[in-house]
Parts: sequence; structure tokens; C-alpha cells
Amino acid sequence: MFSPPYCLFLIKGLVVLTSTALISAWIPRSKTSSSASLYWSLYLISVGQGGYNPCLQAFAADQPENDDDDLSCTSDDDQSCDSKKSPFFQWWYFGICSGSLLGVSLMSYIQDTIGWGLGFAIPTVAMVLSIACFSTGTRFYIYKQQPNGGDKNKLETIIQSIKATVSKMVNGSITLTSKESDAAELELQGKPLCNQEVDSPGSFDKKEAHLMDDARAVVRLLPIWVMLLAFAVIFQLPSTFFTKQGMTMKRKIGKSFIIPPATLQSAITISIILLMPLYDKMIIPMMRFVTRDDKGITVMQRMGIGMFLSVIAMVTAAVVEAKRLEISRSPGVLESETVVVVVPLSIFWLLPQYILLGVSDVFTVVGMQEFFYTQVPSRIRTMGVGLYFSVFGVGSFLSALLISVIEIVTSARGGHSWLSDDMREARLDKYYWLLASSGTISMLLFTCSSKYYDSGNKNDNASVNENCK
Repeated sequence: MFSPPYCLFLIKGLVVLTSTALISAWIPRSKTSSSASLYWSLYLISVGQGGYNPCLQAFAADQPENDDDDLSCTSDDDQSCDSKKSPFFQWWYFGICSGSLLGVSLMSYIQDTIGWGLGFAIPTVAMVLSIACFSTGTRFYIYKQQPNGGDKNKLETIIQSIKATVSKMVNGSITLTSKESDAAELELQGKPLCNQEVDSPGSFDKKEAHLMDDARAVVRLLPIWVMLLAFAVIFQLPSTFFTKQGMTMKRKIGKSFIIPPATLQSAITISIILLMPLYDKMIIPMMRFVTRDDKGITVMQRMGIGMFLSVIAMVTAAVVEAKRLEISRSPGVLESETVVVVVPLSIFWLLPQYILLGVSDVFTVVGMQEFFYTQVPSRIRTMGVGLYFSVFGVGSFLSALLISVIEIVTSARGGHSWLSDDMREARLDKYYWLLASSGTISMLLFTCSSKYYDSGNKNDNASVNENCK
């Protein structure tokens, strides 16, 4: 179902974070001890989420499962799988975004007005209650029992799969086991293994065949995984540089109300919440009319559309930033003693790039969840969901690395870097154009990879059916 240790890590991290905030507010502590507690709580939460989220999502997706659950949903005639899985991932992400909107609005208000302790205590209690509520339905859930009891040691399974794949690529052969413990080699001859139960001494062991199938499924996903990293880098921008842009723009409404620049991040969540219910009712029927296909668009096409929209969002952000920079350098704008100079340009000019990223999430993020879940065998679906989460984890590291490289390269001659704190000297527009270019290249490579991936699946399925007759 889900791994209890990861739940404990997550709850302990939240409890430590809440305790740190409460104790810091009541009892003054040294800066070192407070920082240590904060870092430990964040590490525990990260480890907990890393194991909890993939397990929970994969388990939840198994509930509306069809009978043929031993194979991945890669065949063209598997309509029942698509019809059940696609709505699940859409409404799953709808629920995630609804909770995120509640956290950004209500929790932010509580943390700013009442205190960080209560602001962290409410999510901690909510998490404990949600796990307790989830556990009460244990006897009603659908559990997937793997053949031969499944593999108990998942890490060992992954290592064996990688070893088997490397051995196949290097030697073109694999080792067979027999009752007499004799080893023999069988040339693959370019044909995939058939997943059927044979007990003769000259046949493959079923577990070894499963390992090979799992390894092939994961390796086949890697090119798509790599092409999605550019989107993951763009995914990090709303909470960083978009907010930095908003701090220098006109944010006052009326005489006294000032819009917090981070508030515009809710535009992404709101656009997702508004568009998600309309996806099946309006977007898919229009796509059916355009593509002349009953399914409207495939999962790969859905991700590609989202990547295209993310590139358009970057182009829009670059144009708006160039205009903001032009106004900030005009003679009419007075310089400030601080690095933040407010330009006479409304912050609402940033809304289009926020909304475009929200719409792109509806296509790409939901498509990624469905893709990585359905394209692996049921034995390793948790690993498939983990690959989806790892895209954004690695993308976050790549974003930090890219920022560091740009800082070093653009300030090498003693001038201001593209990402300077002085927003009159920074060139975020060039950074956005760089991301738009990398996103375009990634989208084109994704298109080529998806075509190759589809043809590979069809050939594999045909070969499996031929060998299993």
C-alpha cells in the first residue's frame, strides 16, 4: 500500500518543523541550533515525500484497475486502460492544486498574521488525520498480488535488472538456470522474451524474465525522461524570478492595498482548477474534431502540447521583461537607494506567463503522471511514478546549476550578471530567451523520441504476440 517508514519520516519532519517554529517564537535560541533543527526537519520531510508520494499515487491509480494488469498499457487496442487512467490523473492533480491553493492563500495568511508555529501546526495535524483516515479503508482497497509473492527486495530487483540489461547489451546473451545448476547461453536473436510459465530445464526462469522486462521498460523511458528536464527547469521559475520581477513593478491597488508579488503564483493554480474540469468536456471533443481520432490526443501528444505552451510562456516572459527593463532605464524613473526600483508598469502584465504555465501544467504534468504509470509493468508502477517525481527533482538541481554557471560566465569581465540583484542591470529577458531556446530544442527532440518510442512499442508487442502463440 504505502511504506510506513516514509510516513513516519514525513510526520516526524513536520513535527520537528512545527516544534522549531514554536520554540523559536517562545524561547530565544542560538542561530546555529535553530538552523540545525530546520535543516533536519526539511531533510526528513524530503525523504518522507520521496517515498510516500510515489507509493500513494501508484496505489491510488491501481484502484480503478482493469483485469489485464500484468502488462503495461502500451498496445493500441487497450482502450479500457486509457479511459480509466486518464480521468484519475486529471482529478488527482486537480485535488493537489486545490490543496496547494488553500495552502498558498489561507496558510500564508495565518503564518503572516498569527505566526509560523500555528501555520505549520495545521498542516501537521491535517497530515496525521489524513493518514489515519486513509488507513481506515484498508480492508476495502484493491491489492495487487504479484506472481510468486513478488520481489521483496526492490533495490536488489533494480540492481539485477540493470546488470541483466548491461550483460545483454555487452554480450548479446543471457545465462539460463537449470535444475542441475548448469549454465547455458541462448542468443536473443532480436526477439523479446515471452512471459509465460514453462518449467522445462531449457527455459528461462520467470523471475529473470520479469527482470529483463522491467529493465527494458525503464531503459525505454529514459530518453523521454531526459527530454522533459527542460520543462522541469521552467517549472521552477514562478517561485523565483517571476516573483523577483513582480517586486519591481507597480503593485498598488487603490490608495493603500499592495499586492504581494508571490500572490500571482495562485494564478497558475486557479487556471489549472478552472481548466481541468473542461478538459474532457471541451478540449478533448475539439481535439477529436481536429485529429479525427476517438481518443482526441495521445498521452505523448498531450505532453508535447504542454511543452510547446511552456516555450510560449518563456517568450511572453522575455518580452514583458524587456519592456520592464526599458521603462526602468528611462530618464523618468527615479533611482532608489535600494536595489528595488519600482517601475510604472502594472504587475498584472505578468499574468499571461503565469496562466500559460498553468495551462501547460494541465497538459504536461498530468500527461507525465499517466505516461510514467502506464508505460511500465504493474510490478514496478511505483518506480514509474518515482521517475515522474524525479524529473522535477533533477530539474530543480539543473536549474540551480544553470543559475550558478550563468552567474559565473556573465560576470566574468567584471560587469553585472544576467541574474544580478540590481533589476535595472539584470538581463532576465536573455535568461528567458535561453530557456525558450532550450525548451524548443527539447520539444523537437521529444517529438522525435516519441515517434521512435511508439514504433518500438508496436514492434515489441507484435513480437511478443508472435512468440507466445
